[in-house]
Amino acid sequence: MAIYDTLGTTYGRTRQPDPRIAAQIHAALGEAADVINVGAGTGSYEPSQTVLAVEPSHVMLGQRPPGAAPAVCAVAEQLPLRDNAADTVMALLTVHHWSDLGAGIAELRRVARRRVVVLTWDQQVFRERFWLVRDYLPQAAAFDDARAVPTDRLAALLGGARQVPVDVPHDCTDGFGAAFWRRPHAYLDAQVRAGISMLAQTGEDALAPGLATLAEDLATGRWHDRYADLLALDSIDVGYRLLVADA
Repeated sequence: MAIYDTLGTTYGRTRQPDPRIAAQIHAALGEAADVINVGAGTGSYEPSQTVLAVEPSHVMLGQRPPGAAPAVCAVAEQLPLRDNAADTVMALLTVHHWSDLGAGIAELRRVARRRVVVLTWDQQVFRERFWLVRDYLPQAAAFDDARAVPTDRLAALLGGARQVPVDVPHDCTDGFGAAFWRRPHAYLDAQVRAGISMLAQTGEDALAPGLATLAEDLATGRWHDRYADLLALDSIDVGYRLLVADA
């Protein structure tokens, strides 16, 4: 997770929680009396009943706001917590970074008394539906092919989980990978890209040709002609999924 000591420096500016996505996450948590957030980052989407955040990057921990839940520097694969420590454990857009997925999921299940909630994405759907990686930055798609966790595999590791689609609003305030699907100019901003691990880890040299084509298509109006149907949509499903598993 040392990568987030670099990527995490922009999170406070580009990764603000979106209230609509927050509402969906909090609904998935159920009526939990207490929640533990694993891979917590800067604390986005933590509900008021969060009792502990677990995060391996000191840079990310340093950006947690005043009044946030207590936090500990640790990894998902070795949670410094007793069995059944909280009603619900959540892990949001983090499992693809873990060094040992099986060990990490086993730890979530060990610590949760009632429920585990994981936010991730279906890479096949993402590849097919998101214009940026499909048509401009296939290198980024290839990078994610190597690290994305198939949602069916994740559901199996969780002992069975229901999968809930998470649509991305057109004006999403949380600048994750597909957040700017209707605001394409944002992907030309280096600071925005720095807060998206898929793009930051693929590397600027690899992305340069596709970004140049995107810039040209935006300047000439080709992008707007090609994706005119998107401009009428308020939200889209590009593969983000909440997996909800009950103990």
